Amino acid sequence: MSTLRNPVGPKDRKVYIRRRLLVLAGIVAVIAVIVLIFLRPGASGGAGGASEVSVPDDIVGEETATPEGEVPECGSGAITVTPATDQASYADGEQPALSMTIENTGDEVCAADLGTAMQEFEITSGDDAVWRSKDCQEDPEHLNVELQPGEPLETETVAWDRTRSSAESCDITRDPVPADGSSYHLKVKVGDFAGKDTAQFLLY
Repeated sequence: MSTLRNPVGPKDRKVYIRRRLLVLAGIVAVIAVIVLIFLRPGASGGAGGASEVSVPDDIVGEETATPEGEVPECGSGAITVTPATDQASYADGEQPALSMTIENTGDEVCAADLGTAMQEFEITSGDDAVWRSKDCQEDPEHLNVELQPGEPLETETVAWDRTRSSAESCDITRDPVPADGSSYHLKVKVGDFAGKDTAQFLLY
């Protein structure tokens, strides 16, 4: 008696063909695996076959070295900026003359832009910013300067007309700031180098 699970009797021709195809497919798969094993990348040479490529030291150095004869820029910790006024107090009608001293406190010569375009003078009274040189500055200039170690340079003076400044008040008459012994402080900056201290003065 035949069943659906275990049929009895001669097999159909299509069944024999299908079985032969499956056997051939299995043989081809085995051959393909063997070929891949022997022909895979690096199978013959192993890890030791790779060669190291080294970069000459002189090529690496050329990327970071400063060209011969060119003075490097001053680093942030190499410059000291100090504010200065020509007097400690000013009588009625006298205009304070403002300046700053710039010194290379490092060991090597360095260069920095010290032009008027980079100079900033600011006068404060308490927390109030009274006057800024940048508000109404005319014809700012750039000037690259080589600073020798330990040789301070002083900027040209800037006169303060004793008024409060703003970018909107450059072409109008401004009222004078309070005097009668009022205390003011001068803060300075050149580029990224800011003075740590202020210069105090009095107006009468």
